[in-house]
Amino acid sequence: MRAHRIDRPADLDEVRESYDRVADNYAHMVLTTGIGDIRTGHPWLRASIDAFADAVGGLGPVLDVGCGPGTVTAYLAERGLDVSGVDLSPRMIENARRLHPECRFRVASATELDLGEATLGGVLGWWSLFNLPRNVLPQVLAQFARALKPGGHFITATHVGDEDVERTEAYGGVPVRWTTHKWRPEPLVELIEEAGLRTVAELRLPADEHTGPGVVVLAKRPG
Repeated sequence: MRAHRIDRPADLDEVRESYDRVADNYAHMVLTTGIGDIRTGHPWLRASIDAFADAVGGLGPVLDVGCGPGTVTAYLAERGLDVSGVDLSPRMIENARRLHPECRFRVASATELDLGEATLGGVLGWWSLFNLPRNVLPQVLAQFARALKPGGHFITATHVGDEDVERTEAYGGVPVRWTTHKWRPEPLVELIEEAGLRTVAELRLPADEHTGPGVVVLAKRPG
């Protein structure tokens, strides 16, 4: 059984072009400052990814959706997972392939994936789903749930808040245009569970010098 059709966000092309513009600066920032690098970043974020890796090891392929320059994809590959990354931005994927030639990457939107039923051991939406409109995110989560094998795990991290924030510059003052849709932890967990997953763990992060407050949710497909 193939994936159900998902509504195409009205601003998808604009978001793609914006991430193309910031891709080189973002990759350089990760390399030079460690910001966004799971190896050197917040230890609880790294611990969350490690817990996910332990949970999905041996279950089958893992998909990193919105992989950016591929830092987390490469980290999971080093841990022995059969992992690949996808990203909306072709320029992000070019950077990922350049920085991590040992890994597999391709260009794709979270709304345009063609995922078979129960084919994946794990799915990540790691700081990568907050641009999805509020009416589209539930459809994407349902797609992930269907694609997971019984016992497979999904992990996501995102910004916490009530509002939708329009961003006009990012990563070195590059002009962009995208909306960050912030979520409170409780409604986000409810959406994940309505998609057919069961919450395993939740981590709430206070604001730091780089970002506002965040939340990590780890969930699994029952069975």
